[in-house]
Amino acid sequence: MNILVINCGSSSLKYQLIDSVSENVLAKGICERIGSGGACITHAPAGGEKKKTELPMPDHHAAVAAVIERLTDKEVGVIRSLKEIAAVGHRLVHGGEKFASAVLIDEEVIAAIEEVSDLAPLHNPANLIGVRACRALMPEVPMVGVFDTAFHQTMPRKAYLYGIPLEYYRDYRIRRYGFHGTSHDYVSRRAAELLGKKREELRIIVCHLGNGASVSAVDHGRSVDTSMGLTPLEGLMMGTRSGDLDPAIITFLMDKLNGSAEEVLSILNKKSGVLGLSGGVSNDFRDLTAAAENGNEDAETALEAYALRVGKYIGAYAAEMGGADAIVFTAGVGENDGPMRARISEYTKFLGTSVDPERNRTRGEEVILSAPEDAVATMVVPTNEELAIARQTLAIVQAGDEKKS
Repeated sequence: MNILVINCGSSSLKYQLIDSVSENVLAKGICERIGSGGACITHAPAGGEKKKTELPMPDHHAAVAAVIERLTDKEVGVIRSLKEIAAVGHRLVHGGEKFASAVLIDEEVIAAIEEVSDLAPLHNPANLIGVRACRALMPEVPMVGVFDTAFHQTMPRKAYLYGIPLEYYRDYRIRRYGFHGTSHDYVSRRAAELLGKKREELRIIVCHLGNGASVSAVDHGRSVDTSMGLTPLEGLMMGTRSGDLDPAIITFLMDKLNGSAEEVLSILNKKSGVLGLSGGVSNDFRDLTAAAENGNEDAETALEAYALRVGKYIGAYAAEMGGADAIVFTAGVGENDGPMRARISEYTKFLGTSVDPERNRTRGEEVILSAPEDAVATMVVPTNEELAIARQTLAIVQAGDEKKS
């Protein structure tokens, strides 16, 4: 049974076709610059060469059609027809409080996603464009929505409510939702497997560290807290996002810059984080590390500040769960940046952790960095959100088939 995984942005569409039995990726690719000049599709069949082709894609309907054409092409395709696609799993960013798990998409679900689109105005409308395009071109294929926010819906009220008048939550649903949920779910589950235990037996802190970054507390299989909030701006300092700060800074900057709230928020989202703190050196940690090694004090400060903030969240979540059994690094920085993992681990020694310098050189592979006798395991687990989406999609489709029978 083949599952097509779709991740649709405002002008892009990423895809993977996954064999749900072997869990191998049969093909993957991306459509870029949809709706503008120079639109192209890059397609890579398993074991084949990656090929980039420019072609007109005025909208996402055309992009989905291009994906189907590539997947079924006699030369670069991996299936003969759409009949070999059992279901499509869509990455959806925000489900609000309506969705605590993956769901079979119908008109009622689409309407519910539209209702919470004001919570993710840049993502949900784009995600739904992809859903509608796929439904139009593949009307007989089940569509499943997998939400970034769903895994964190197990957070208790004490964790997700803000210290503002309760009426704002009741009227506008202003609360912490969290993101990267599909990644946190997959990584915490896989970490438990590598430790030879059930996730329900463990207290796991997952550090999803990429250009966007978040930390979550997974207590015996349930997310009980996470660093991102109403939006992905809260929490850790990131590549270009500020993360946590005094909210009064917004009005202070509006006054000093004679700017609007939207302009200041743009600064906090696109010009801050390690990019801003390093004095504009880069939001890429490889560039920052090179600059720091060459004596750039601002780059070094940005790296240390980043490590400190991750360490603070780890400490807070260990306190919240009454301890921790594992700290897991994932995503681009977490999986590949050994020096940053070492910096962060300096702040977690009080928990009884250690990092083996030799194993910490590992990049992009599963590895346990700590010693067997350590009180808390320190690990690297590469995330695989596409596989997680495919698994959840398969489970929803199979559950539906069982009900029919």
